[in-house]
Amino acid sequence: MKVLVIGGGAREHALCRSLSLDPDVSALYCAPGNAGIAEVAELRPVDALDGAAVAALATELGAGLVVVGPEAPLVAGVADAVRAVGIPVFGPSAEAARLEGSKAFAKDVMAAAGVPTARSYVCTTPEEVDEALDAFGAPYVVKDDGLAAGKGVVVTEDLAAARAHALACDRVVIEEYLDGPEVSLFAITDGVTVLPLQPAQDFKRALDGDEGPNTGGMGAYSPLPWADPKLVDEVMELVLQPTVDELRRRGTPFSGLLYAGLAITSRGTRVIEFNARFGDPETQVVLARLRTPLASVLLNAAKGTLDTEPPLRWREDAAVTVVIASHNYPETPRTGDPIEGLAEVAAEDGPDAYVLHAGTRREGDAVVSAGGRVLSVTATGSDLAQARDKAYKAVARIRLDGSQHRTDIAAKAAERR
Repeated sequence: MKVLVIGGGAREHALCRSLSLDPDVSALYCAPGNAGIAEVAELRPVDALDGAAVAALATELGAGLVVVGPEAPLVAGVADAVRAVGIPVFGPSAEAARLEGSKAFAKDVMAAAGVPTARSYVCTTPEEVDEALDAFGAPYVVKDDGLAAGKGVVVTEDLAAARAHALACDRVVIEEYLDGPEVSLFAITDGVTVLPLQPAQDFKRALDGDEGPNTGGMGAYSPLPWADPKLVDEVMELVLQPTVDELRRRGTPFSGLLYAGLAITSRGTRVIEFNARFGDPETQVVLARLRTPLASVLLNAAKGTLDTEPPLRWREDAAVTVVIASHNYPETPRTGDPIEGLAEVAAEDGPDAYVLHAGTRREGDAVVSAGGRVLSVTATGSDLAQARDKAYKAVARIRLDGSQHRTDIAAKAAERR
């Protein structure tokens, strides 16, 4: 089977890496890709937001499966354009992708499906903003209604900062603060059958100790030794299946990857947000632990035959990923800096530790930074402590001027705290 992956970040590199190891995949393409993905897939140029161009490329390549990685193409309807030419595609329709594209829409779906989530107000005027902030009090949780590349949420004790963020958005969702640790749980679905993956935890803040601004994610780990063993079953029953059923009831079935961002609160599990695609950086650690070949699972989801897929198989190993970001990320990240040490990681740390590219490009023989989050260093080990040690040893080999990374990814979990 020929597979075309759309996107060019670390999530797509992780997907391509897994697909490249699948014996059912005869040819693997990625568009537009990046410098690291080029090592496992053939890159093709395309405007990832142009559905007609993506569909034409898939037809030209004779693709038997298209996997749309990022959220913006999904919300733009790229999956619809590919389906229209008769090619199986893993990724929801534009209408179903509103689950991520609009926080207000997601709240409406959850209310209809009885899914537990935070109480909230949708605000479009300064007066509504002030009323909502006053109703909930600090800490304030203010979410841009639309896509914001993982950086549209402000959680702060500062009323002025919360109000400023709200007024900078066309429409916002202001909601009550949810206490407790956060968990990410992915599920593959064909719109009827829901197949959960293993839970992971990511780190949104830029700095150690969960300080600094929100980012797209600075690292992640899986499994979660502190989590209730019944968590996945509980989330399936209360969140994932009801959401999929509600979207199908509305005539907009969700086929693809449903990502539930959860808070394990003192009052029970609550949904923080939904995403309509594999999350970054959680994808890196979840796929590192997956034993089942990926292509057939995604194809069955795309074809509506996920009920024929046997239970997923998982490695006992733990996985940790650490994001290396460019200078001054997430405000005004610097790009164009050369990256050194990649070959050293491959030679000294592989296969238990490897580098997944996010914001990179090739200039001649050099690989340089081309985005805010530049690389994800992923490692596996017998437990989180070992995986974490391997990941940070590999991080230390990479040289990128002015780069930054968190030093506490999975530290508490590795110490059973």
